[in-house]
Amino acid sequence: MIIKVAIAEDHPMTIKGIKETLLSYPHISITGTYSSAEALMPGLEGNLPDVLLLDIQLPDKTGDQLAPLLRELYPDMRILVLTNFDSPLYASKLLGNYIMGYLIKTTDEKTLITAIECVNEGKQFLEKDMRERVDNLSSRKSRVWSQKTALTPKEKEVLQLIVNGENSQEIAKKLFLSTHTVNNYRNNILLKMGVKNMAELTKKAILLGWVEF
Repeated sequence: MIIKVAIAEDHPMTIKGIKETLLSYPHISITGTYSSAEALMPGLEGNLPDVLLLDIQLPDKTGDQLAPLLRELYPDMRILVLTNFDSPLYASKLLGNYIMGYLIKTTDEKTLITAIECVNEGKQFLEKDMRERVDNLSSRKSRVWSQKTALTPKEKEVLQLIVNGENSQEIAKKLFLSTHTVNNYRNNILLKMGVKNMAELTKKAILLGWVEF
């Protein structure tokens, strides 16, 4: 089966290298090359590929702007990012919802072909190193989320007031609690969030986006 591939890349020499690589494989055909999102969109309308090799740093749109739009317009087209942007955070953001694979441009020819074949079959593709980094990132996010959900609604309310700079007496008055109860909440929050004092607590809560500031 022939895999139809389009290339969205703004560097002519990179396009030339990719084309030369792909043309040596009889089961892959190139439907078009595009140097901008402006050129890509009408090109896809006339000749939709099975797989789009997408540089996420095109001059007129970034990947996080373009990928959601492409997914909405062409849900059956597989998007394989090919980029110099070596970021597990960015890869994690796009994977699953919008793209099927994420490759760094320093990858070798065999890996590129394998990635194209893989995403064409509807399977996600990441190189081993990127996979490990994305998985580690996901694990850290899960731990952070577990910490957040471990707080009770009242503890979250107390946490917000602490970050607002209110002391135990002020919090007790506002929430109609005793000062002793508020202090218990404060100690529980410190323990659950793994910090030693209010300064660390405030810093971590703001950093993780758990509170408004």
